[in-house]
Amino acid sequence: MPLTRIKCSMIRCGSKLQLKSRHGCRFVDCDLESWGFHGFSRMGERTDCTKSCSSLAEYSPVNKSDRTDASDCCEMQDGNQNTMQLKKEISLINGISLIVGNMIGSGIFVSPKGVLIYSRSYGLSLVIWAIGGIFSVFGALCYAELGTTITKSGASYAYILESFGSFIAFIRLWTSLLIVEPTSQAIIAITFANYIVQPFFPSCDPPYLACRLIAAACECLLTFINCAYVKWGTRVQDIFTYAKVTALIVIIITGLVKICQGHSSHFENSFEGSSFDIGDISLALYSALFSYSGWDTLNFVTEEIKNPERNLPLAIAVSMPIVTVIYIMTNIAYYTVLDVEAVLSSDAVAVTFADQVFGVFSWTIPIAVAFSCFGGLNASILASSRLFFVGSREGHLPDLLSMIHVGRFTPVPALLFNCIMTLIYLAVEDVFKLINYFSFSYWFFVGLSIAGQLYLRWKEPDRPRPLKLSVAFPIIFCICTVFLVVVPLYSDTINSLIGVAIALSGIPVFFLGVYLPASRRPQFINKILGAVTRNMQLLCYCVLTEMDPSEEKKL
Repeated sequence: MPLTRIKCSMIRCGSKLQLKSRHGCRFVDCDLESWGFHGFSRMGERTDCTKSCSSLAEYSPVNKSDRTDASDCCEMQDGNQNTMQLKKEISLINGISLIVGNMIGSGIFVSPKGVLIYSRSYGLSLVIWAIGGIFSVFGALCYAELGTTITKSGASYAYILESFGSFIAFIRLWTSLLIVEPTSQAIIAITFANYIVQPFFPSCDPPYLACRLIAAACECLLTFINCAYVKWGTRVQDIFTYAKVTALIVIIITGLVKICQGHSSHFENSFEGSSFDIGDISLALYSALFSYSGWDTLNFVTEEIKNPERNLPLAIAVSMPIVTVIYIMTNIAYYTVLDVEAVLSSDAVAVTFADQVFGVFSWTIPIAVAFSCFGGLNASILASSRLFFVGSREGHLPDLLSMIHVGRFTPVPALLFNCIMTLIYLAVEDVFKLINYFSFSYWFFVGLSIAGQLYLRWKEPDRPRPLKLSVAFPIIFCICTVFLVVVPLYSDTINSLIGVAIALSGIPVFFLGVYLPASRRPQFINKILGAVTRNMQLLCYCVLTEMDPSEEKKL
């Protein structure tokens, strides 16, 4: 039967794995296939691992109570006791790189004009960029408290699950799985492809098919890197975060030099022509906040952070001021060189800026944009795969997705699933239009998770909280989130309603796949899942995992 039914400890002995049941079964020698598909079920099925291993038993998902107990362990050759789980390999520097790398995408290079379109002046646009940064700091600090209180990976999904239960958490997971994560990654990959080939097509658009193939190759390469080792993924993240920050620092220094040379005429009467209409200001702020999104990246991998009580809030505290200052200073540099009309008419503001000040080295900016996209895509793959991993572990997705490679300790099935979903969306020609559907749901679920913070403060006042903020932080953020949910409903009603419909489409899936007992589900579903699980376990050399017992005790 599938490994999802196994409860055992193991000792690696050469090419064999010896199993010991927590129910007291004797040790038996089994190869991977035998170990992977026979074991103990909660219904008391056969326990002899030496029986035929070629038959495929009916698939039956594991309940949370049936998963590996805290006492179960993986006994390695050196005799150390370690649970079969994702390893804590993300350091403070890695965490800062993940947050900064995911927040700073291609937007600040390509289209920072979203705020300027609605504010209509340099002065007001810079004020709105600053307000957006402060607001994002509030949200990030709330997530720092949530991440140190609820020490599960999965970010808002885990927090909503803990606060409001399974149904709403599943809907949040469903929207991410169906559209948010694959669409976002497809768009980042396409943007990467467009800019990496732009120097070869300076006077025309690059070929459509070539860009899509390069985007697919990029997605597959980064998926392979993250499947190989967590450390490989974090090193790629560190390198490309340093590269994009360096490129932005060069732009900032160039702007400051221009200001010192007396090029400050664009800031004279900088608030002239400003639009103080509440609707325009709302849309300008919404655009700024979209550029700041990504501050929750580290909360998706909480269980893999070294000393999360210290490093999670510290990484957030360091990253948020860095990004806010970089965004404001980069816009000042743009505004120093380019007038309002030039910014609004440019399809890629950083490229236009480079054409005017870098001369023959202007080709470096498209490459910097590509590097920025590459790093952002890596962070997104790392985060979204952990979301699917945790969703599976909580019983909301097939058990296969909560398995990890027995030697590399990476969630290979979840990473491959994420890659396949993104490749599907890369085949959609109008994939850019799909991003309009989830602005409403994104802020709704972020706000709901922080509302859960307030609810847990009331429901469990004595719960250990290594970091405890003033209650004013979540209250202010929740009030502002209501505004962010209403704005797209008002300004983009049709797309927002489509996004709501996509979320609600998860209701029948929840009923059939989560609420309904496995014995009452259509049998062909169980058979398909059983076949897929069995073959993927063999292909990926993976086993079921569980939370760190020491972390589980805190919950």
